[in-house]
Amino acid sequence: MTDLVTIRSAGLSAAINPFGAELTHLRDADGRELMTDADPAFWTGHAPILFPVIGMTYGETIRVDGERYPMKKHGFARHSRFAVAAVADDSVTFVLTDSEETRASYPFAFRLSLTYTLEDATLRVEARIENPADAPMPASFGFHPAFAWPLPYGEDRAAHRILFDAEEPDALRTIAADGTIAAAERPSPLQGRELALRDDLFTADALVWDHVRSQGVTYGAATGPQLRITFPDTPKLGVWTKPGAAFICIEPWHGIADPEGYTGAFRDKPGIFEVPAGGEKRIALQVTLEA
Repeated sequence: MTDLVTIRSAGLSAAINPFGAELTHLRDADGRELMTDADPAFWTGHAPILFPVIGMTYGETIRVDGERYPMKKHGFARHSRFAVAAVADDSVTFVLTDSEETRASYPFAFRLSLTYTLEDATLRVEARIENPADAPMPASFGFHPAFAWPLPYGEDRAAHRILFDAEEPDALRTIAADGTIAAAERPSPLQGRELALRDDLFTADALVWDHVRSQGVTYGAATGPQLRITFPDTPKLGVWTKPGAAFICIEPWHGIADPEGYTGAFRDKPGIFEVPAGGEKRIALQVTLEA
């Protein structure tokens, strides 16, 4: 962890690990930690970048042009070292390009860059997925930040909730034993626009909104400072923790795990987008500490 890159603004500081381009610390102006404590009894992740898949692929395999390729949960970006392409006091950009290793599981040329920028009490993260080839490139992409639960402002853990921008009446997807998406659904646990956080919500893994209407949520206790999290480019959302852990993950996704038993082409699976030949796709996340 000695090579973390730290950036600062008047209201926040952030430390990002080039391994995975992973946000590892987000602290307020007084140095209070807003991210997970990464207790190894629960989960040691902080905010992995999910590319080129979200969640599990059936049989840990994708199929491209009739060939099978091994693909681990959430893809390889989170286990890859990114180059530091540019750094300033308040921003840093990390870049990952295809290699012999990545092409063994994902047979495409690509350039994935992550830019982190701080301005006052806001962190902006922009992913830029570039396709240098002369044919469309299928992919998924997701953010997986784990915020402190409770936040460090003296409010009880049980007082924390997630307030959605819009009502979300649709049923949620469920996760099968192998980590893929099951056919069964579960009713929405929201009351109006509010998700009151409780450990028992997560005994069967993550809450998964397949078609989230909101483009942002507010997380925290209603009587204390809160985090405003916006995700204008991602149509799906996961919320996850392990019961008893001191974090809550709010995960905007452009993609989803394989349907249970899926053996079709990677290009045709639900949630996949295509980056046009010679083109790019940008996906943004913003986190603001609201006093």
